[in-house]
Amino acid sequence: MEFKMLDQQVSVSEELPPGAIQALAGAGVELLVCNRPEHESENLPTFAELEDAAREAGLEFAAIPFSRGQMQPTHSEAFAELLKNGKRIHAFCRTGNRSCNLWAAARCLQGSDKRALQAAAQKAGYDISGVLVTY
Repeated sequence: MEFKMLDQQVSVSEELPPGAIQALAGAGVELLVCNRPEHESENLPTFAELEDAAREAGLEFAAIPFSRGQMQPTHSEAFAELLKNGKRIHAFCRTGNRSCNLWAAARCLQGSDKRALQAAAQKAGYDISGVLVTY
């Protein structure tokens, strides 16, 4: 499992295997954020199962779910609120792309430099150009 750092506070990845949550805790993550809908695929853990696993590892858990192409301002605002607490966050979805775009939108709301966001996303292998046009 590859965790991609977007900035000093946020990393993202594709869907997490069960053992990865403990590894995230060991790496200093404090808050786990799921950005995929709960029943996006049959074989994925439920939000309750993810929350239980996060708590067992000493992490907080939040779900800001949305389907591909369906990110709304309320999603970005919710993630921006989580960023305000200063905790190390790991966000995930099926591929990591939604989570990266959500991070970029939230950082735009906070006034971050769009060029720096684009560079960080590209380094991690994601395209946030649609978000940068919108925000």
